[in-house]
Formats: sequence, C-alpha cells, structure tokens
Amino acid sequence: MSWGTELWDQFDNLEKHTQWGIDILEKYIKFVKERTEIELSYAKQLRNLSKKYQPKKNSKEEEEYRYTACKAFLATLNEMNDYAGQHEVIAENMTSQIIAELVRYVQELKQERKSHFHDGRKAQQHIETCWKQLESSKRRFERDCKEADRAQQYFEKMDADINVTKADVEKARQQAQARHQMAEESKTDYSSILQKFNHEQHEYYHTHIPNIFQKIQEMEERRIVRMGESVKTYAELDRQVIPIIGKCLDGIVKAAESIDPKNDSQLVVEAYKSGFEPPGDIEFEDYTQPMKRTVSDNSLSNSRGEGKSELKFGGKSKGKLWPFIKKNKLMSLLTSPHQPPPPPPASASPSAVPNGPQSPKQQKEPLSHRFNEFMTSKPKIHCFRSLKRGLSLKLGATPEDFSNLPPEQRRKKLQQKVDELNKEIQKEMDQRDAITKMKDVYLKNPQMGDSASLGHKLGEVSQNIEKLRLETQKFEAWLAEVEGRLPARSDQARRQSGMYEAQNAPSVNNCAQDRESPDGSYTEEQSQESEVKVLATDFDDEFDDEEPLPAIGTCKALYTFEGQNEGTISVVEGETLFVIEEDKGDGWTRIRRNEDEEGYVPTSYVEVYLDKNAKDC
Repeated sequence: MSWGTELWDQFDNLEKHTQWGIDILEKYIKFVKERTEIELSYAKQLRNLSKKYQPKKNSKEEEEYRYTACKAFLATLNEMNDYAGQHEVIAENMTSQIIAELVRYVQELKQERKSHFHDGRKAQQHIETCWKQLESSKRRFERDCKEADRAQQYFEKMDADINVTKADVEKARQQAQARHQMAEESKTDYSSILQKFNHEQHEYYHTHIPNIFQKIQEMEERRIVRMGESVKTYAELDRQVIPIIGKCLDGIVKAAESIDPKNDSQLVVEAYKSGFEPPGDIEFEDYTQPMKRTVSDNSLSNSRGEGKSELKFGGKSKGKLWPFIKKNKLMSLLTSPHQPPPPPPASASPSAVPNGPQSPKQQKEPLSHRFNEFMTSKPKIHCFRSLKRGLSLKLGATPEDFSNLPPEQRRKKLQQKVDELNKEIQKEMDQRDAITKMKDVYLKNPQMGDSASLGHKLGEVSQNIEKLRLETQKFEAWLAEVEGRLPARSDQARRQSGMYEAQNAPSVNNCAQDRESPDGSYTEEQSQESEVKVLATDFDDEFDDEEPLPAIGTCKALYTFEGQNEGTISVVEGETLFVIEEDKGDGWTRIRRNEDEEGYVPTSYVEVYLDKNAKDC
C-alpha cells in the first residue's frame, strides 16, 4: 500500500491530513504541558500544607512532638514533602523528555512537510506548463490548417475564373502553398510537443508524484510512531516514581505502627509529675469543746517553746486537701497588684476635690509586729491575709534555681541546664584548643602571624570556661540537692511563693527550713519570715472555708480605674463600694462590689468612710 499509487490524485487531501497530524501532535504537547503545571501546583500545595503543620522552632509545639503519636504525624508531614518531590520529578521529566523533544520534532516535521509539498507543487506547475504548451501548439496547428484550406479554396476559385488574370492566379497559388507549408510546420511542432508532454505526464504520475507521496507517507508514519513513543514515555515517567511513592506511603504506615500509647503515657508522667505525695486524712475537730487552742503539734506555744514541729505533707497530723481548696478564693486573698498603684489623673487629684479627705496613709509595720497583732486578735484574720499578700509581693520572676517548680519538674529543668552548660563548656574548650594550636603555629612560623595577638583572646576564652564551670557547679549542687545526694542548704530558708504550703523540715535552732508546695513554689527568706509562714500554714487550714471578710466601711470612687492586673477590680467614677481591708502602706485598698466581685484599687482613687466601730488590724 502506497500513497503514491493509491492516492496519486489526492494531493490537496494529503496536505490537509498531514497538517491535521501536526495539529494533533501540538495538542498532545499542550496536554502534557498542562499536566506538568498541575503536578507542580499539586507539589507546591503539598509542600505548603506540610510546612503549615510543621512544628515551629523554639515553641511549645516542638516539645509536644516528643510523643509517638505526634512523631508519627511529623513523619507523615515529612513523607508528604517527599511525596510532593516525586510529583515535581514527574513534571521535570515530562518537560525534558516529552515536551522539549516533541516541540523540536514538530519544528523539524513542519520543515520536512513544507519541503515535500513544495516539490509536489513544483511538479504540478511543470506539468501544467507542458500542458499549456501543448494546447498552444495544438491551437496554432488547427489555425494554420484552416488558413491553408481557405487559401487552397481561394486558389481553386481564382483558377476557375476566366476573367482573372494569370498573375492573380499565380499569386493565389503561391499563397496557398505558403499556408500549406505553415500548416505542416505547425503539425510537426504540435507532434513534438505532444510527445514531450506525454513523457512528462508519465513521469509526473508514475515517478515524481509517487516518490513525493511516499516521502509524505513515511513522514506521517514517523509522526505517528513518535507520538506513540511519547505516550509510552508519559506512562513510564509515572511508573518510575511509583516505587518511591510507595516507600513514602510505607514510611507513613511504619510511623503509624510506631505509635506507643504506653510510652506517651509515660511521657505525660515525666512532663507533669510533681513529686509530691497525696494528702493525708483530715483530723476530726470537735467544736463541742470550748474554743480554745491547746498545746499541740502545730500550736504556737509548742513551736516557740519546744522548737518547730515537723509538718510533713501527707502526714496524719495536719493533712491538707490541696486539690480541693477553692483556688479562686485563695487567688483573691493572696494576690494583689505586683506593682505600685498608678497616680490619679493629672486633671484632678484627691487634693483638688473640695472637702475630699485624703486616703488613709499608714506606715509599713515590721513583720513581727503584724504577726503579734494577728496572734492577739484572732477574729481579724483578714489582716493576716493582707500580711501574706505583702509577703507574696516580694516574689518576682522565675528563680534561677527553678525553685518555683515541683521537685520532679525542677530536677528536669536543672538537668537540662547542666547539659546546656556542659555543651557551652565543650564549645569554649574546642575554641581554646584551636587558638592554642594557632598560637603554636605562629610561634614556629612568625611570618604567618603574631602569637602575642592571640594571648588576649585565649585569656577571654579561659575566663569564659571558668565562669561556665562555676555556673555548672552551682546548678549541679542544686540538682544534687533535689535528688537527695546533698543535704539542704542551712544558711537560707526555702518558702513557698504561690498559694499553698505543704512541707516543713525540722530545725532546732530556728534556722531556715526547706519548704515545698503542691503547686511547685519555692523561694527563700530569713528565719523570721520562715517562722511566720509555718504558722500561716497552720492558720490557713483553719480558715480555708471561712465566710467572706466583713465590710469595715464604704468608699466612693473619685476616678474611673481600669483593673487590668491580676487581683485588681475596675471601678467607675462616683460608684459606691464596700471597704473590706484598709491600705496597709502599699497604696492599695481592698474593696467589694458584691459577694463575687472584690479586689484592690489605688487608695488615691477612692474616698474611704470607715465605720466608727471598725478597728485597724
């Protein structure tokens, strides 16, 4: 089957068909190009999705990925990132192996097609020229024959006419002979051109056109084969990444199988274990007897005369139900603004208000004086709470030894700090070794540099190492203290900085004692304040469930105050509220709006009216 013999007369249709074939190839190229764009877009979206859910560095989320379930999720994100990379590989390979190759091939195909059809048109033009020559010679031969016939008829007519002269007859005879001669020449020319045309026509239909159409057929078949190869390559490029994608999916499955709920539960224990023991039973208090404190393990007389009694957390003598104490109540009692009160507005001050009495100003009383007042006036228990508030105000940022944390959490933090310091020491030692080696090189080869210039740098590094070692020893001592390898420090006292107290180590000489609380608070004060805290622990047990503090007067807000800090309360100018605790010298007065709303406001912002029978505590 050959287009040259079968389709010898379908030049125009073959031209259209070959152009359609090129259009199909270009359409396929466009399809593959759009597929690569989809792959790249999909890969980009997958990468953005994986990046979106990656844990942020130096954040709480990064700590959460210690759990096996979170690790599996992180592994899934990483595998999806690799999965996206395979789609990028598909797009890249399709672009280089299909699109680029086919674009170049289409250009070559267009040039080849153009050349073949140019040759075909050239052959057509040649045969058309030969046909025109044949037609021209044929018409000339026909015309000459007709003219020769007319000249012969005219001669015969003149020859038969007796009235015509002999000269006219001779002239007609000569003209007839000339016309016959021209007809013979036209006949010979026509015959020659006809033979030539028949030869050219035979060559055109049996040689030139078949050869051209055969080349066009081969070109079209090569195009079809090339498109088939491209389609096969299209599938192979997808198949090549399937094993790697399978490995990505296997990695996700493996990560899912590595999830260990028991291990995650253990990590939760390690993360939140406080190290405290559960509270013990609460002793029965018999109120049928006269309300009188007897000498007991936690009485004041016993603690003063016989030394500090051991208040062991979780013991049977004075257990405390820390988890069940009303936290909101304690927070309002123990927490006051940890900053000086703001000054009143500049536009007006208490002194500028007509007949506006100044807020009561009291001088700070010594800690022992407040405690003595508390011991002599038991009904005024809110005074002791304001004392405790004053003590808690001394607490600031997180202590260096992490004493604000529970024992187990403190141990972990200290261990982490020790590890960090050891790494810094190792870095400094490596830097010192490098400087030392460089100094030796400079000593051996002075032309390379001045060894004396490295002495200052070496001294700085050595000082840094010494500082880090001292810092490490300090944290190791605290760590050993927590782990029980060293005795507790005796020159400083440990006391709680938060809401609860739990444990008090015995001390015969009234020195400082180690204190711990279930909320993980640890601070240090002198022995006198430590003694106050011990007694505060005893009395807090007695008044945890007491009724709200009684009002000792009323006050009127001179200015609007926005209570944004913890322990404060917002008031509106002209509002009337109850006073439940006077200013103790810190610039704050405790007020109450209703049974559930109470807090501190700056003393200079209110005008206080105390009841006549109210006494200062």
